[in-house]
Amino acid sequence: MMVKPIRSENDYEANLARLEELIDAAPGTPEGDELEVLATLIERYENDRYPIALPTPLAAIRFRMEQENLTPRDLEQFIGSRARVSEVLTGARPLSIGMIRSLNEHLGIPAEVLIRPEPKQEERVSLELAKPAAKQLVAWGILQAKESFEAFMARGLGGGQALAMLRKTRTERTNIKTDFVAVQAWCAAVLLCAESATVSGVFDLEKVRKLEVVRALAKLSVHADGPRRAHQMLSDLGIILVILPHLPGTHLDGAALRRPRDGMPVIALTLRRDRIDNFWFTLLHELAHVAFHLSDDRACIVDELDIGSSEEIETEADELAGMALIPDDQWDAWDVKGTYTGIADIVAFARRMEVNPAIVAGRWQKTHRDYRKFSKLLGHGTVRPCFDDLLPDMA
Repeated sequence: MMVKPIRSENDYEANLARLEELIDAAPGTPEGDELEVLATLIERYENDRYPIALPTPLAAIRFRMEQENLTPRDLEQFIGSRARVSEVLTGARPLSIGMIRSLNEHLGIPAEVLIRPEPKQEERVSLELAKPAAKQLVAWGILQAKESFEAFMARGLGGGQALAMLRKTRTERTNIKTDFVAVQAWCAAVLLCAESATVSGVFDLEKVRKLEVVRALAKLSVHADGPRRAHQMLSDLGIILVILPHLPGTHLDGAALRRPRDGMPVIALTLRRDRIDNFWFTLLHELAHVAFHLSDDRACIVDELDIGSSEEIETEADELAGMALIPDDQWDAWDVKGTYTGIADIVAFARRMEVNPAIVAGRWQKTHRDYRKFSKLLGHGTVRPCFDDLLPDMA
């Protein structure tokens, strides 16, 4: 392992490329150690070169309220009377030292955020897309070279709802350190890719909600070209599939969206982890969002699946994806705790469940928290080649 400091944009891009190669490396291996060191170097470089401004106190409070499903009444124990809460949330009253201490202690909002002055309305500036993310979108031919962020978002969303989208779509399934502006730029890019897409079937919500239909999709995993067959089946179901890598500053696995001009459902995958088990779980997780959670009020759901979530829609999507791949009762009956399971057992159980062995191996690793065992069964590097014609130019 030869790791050097990042001193230039060329160094930065080379390290990003190496990070992608190592993204599935198991912890404790030489590759896993290199991955950890590279991630630290890249994060430090991005923080120094492209710092993300801290949120305003009000933005931080409202984010925590959305994350914890809190109402203004819930804040009274930290801020004071109903009138005082209202004054704080409207910007009419600054936070006192006592409020800052209480919000920091009980809601975990960093003190360095809460003590910042709330900018006056005339001092507020529009959000800007970080240079690495903008550069990648331009390289893909999705963002025009001199296009403003607001114009790009409006073009992607089919109107002037860009800033509203920024305020409303963060969920627990995105890291608080994530560059959320880049996340929304990625969503807009996905919708621009979906704009010209066509499908072979008509979307039928009731049909997509049937377990046998979702299970039939999961069974395609047994084929070497299963991901491509899934693309066709989604098209037959009236659902657009977009494959678009994540942007610098984001760590997304996928998203469920609606195309602005006609409401057609879109599933977007980054293939951040180019593995068979991750592809199928993420695909079915986003399909569950399409079937049960997208609505007029929620036209976009983004997911970083490494992050746990207590949100009801995320729990439901996880459960539905798991059920379609391997029902819990079947898993519990097979994976008896404390019993050694070998490769032959993995393959035999996968045949019985009619899914790819990688799905069984991946679930075994997660259940037992042993990410070295059966790693060769996961199909590393085999999904992305199925979508070579759908991926943008990675230059």
